[in-house]
Amino acid sequence: MVYKRKKYHYGDTHLKRRWQTKRRTKDLDQIDEDIKPENAEKLVNQEVDHDKTGGAQFYCVHCARYFIDNHALHDHFKTKVHKRRLKALELEPYSIEESERAAGLGSWKAPEKRKIETVDVDNSESKKRKTE
Repeated sequence: MVYKRKKYHYGDTHLKRRWQTKRRTKDLDQIDEDIKPENAEKLVNQEVDHDKTGGAQFYCVHCARYFIDNHALHDHFKTKVHKRRLKALELEPYSIEESERAAGLGSWKAPEKRKIETVDVDNSESKKRKTE
């Protein structure tokens, strides 16, 4: 008898799509809005929400993730994932004006790089104390 391979995973594309959207995070242009100082201050100092991880007290603004405690948050700041996200946020997000310049409606200019630093709960509290 000839061995016939069975294809059990032939039609699981619908499962792949579900997993792709399940862990979807914010896009870079949405995070660019969150990085602005007034929005970042609100996100870092949120009210206690027991439905979110860590009571919503330990939040990475750049990665849009909640952490269980301060130690886990600081460990995350050292990871490759966080550093890669900071590197991606250095360039300004693509805008409508830039697309018009690319189409020939204006002079082209290179995207500017900006310095992105990690927003931390400890740093924001110490800034408050210095200003008072």
